[in-house]
Amino acid sequence: MEKEQLPNRLPVKSILTNTVLIFFVRLILGAIFVVSSLDKIADPDAFTLSILNYKVIGYGLATATATILPPLELICGLGLILGIYPRSSAFLITAMLVVFTIMVISALVRGLDISCGCFSQDPNVDKIGYLKILENSGMIILGIWLLYVRDYGIALMRLFRQNK
Repeated sequence: MEKEQLPNRLPVKSILTNTVLIFFVRLILGAIFVVSSLDKIADPDAFTLSILNYKVIGYGLATATATILPPLELICGLGLILGIYPRSSAFLITAMLVVFTIMVISALVRGLDISCGCFSQDPNVDKIGYLKILENSGMIILGIWLLYVRDYGIALMRLFRQNK
């Protein structure tokens, strides 16, 4: 009796090491951080207030954070998109996401009804909640995956250099 052949299936490993998929994850995660940095860079005072709304740190540290964090988000986002130090960018983005998620959980536990300060500094937009924790957790998983990827595939910087 002849064995029935199973249909060809892609093993999980080949999906997780697919350089096109890795590139698109880099683009998405990088773009999220680039876009989220823009409003914060444009209005650091409003971002300072968003940080203070979490009621964890004082004004001086909130001001320093509001000054340093948005450019770091921009640089790391661009690093992922362009393929410039992608592992370092993925590490920093993942670390930031872990801290952001802890802050959201802390604020929820304490019953704060605040905006997360992620994409807009308007206090009535993008309120914290369990959906924000789920979103961040998904991005943390993607960031951790990027930390373990060996081949980052397409690097836009290489494409720019080759076209000269």
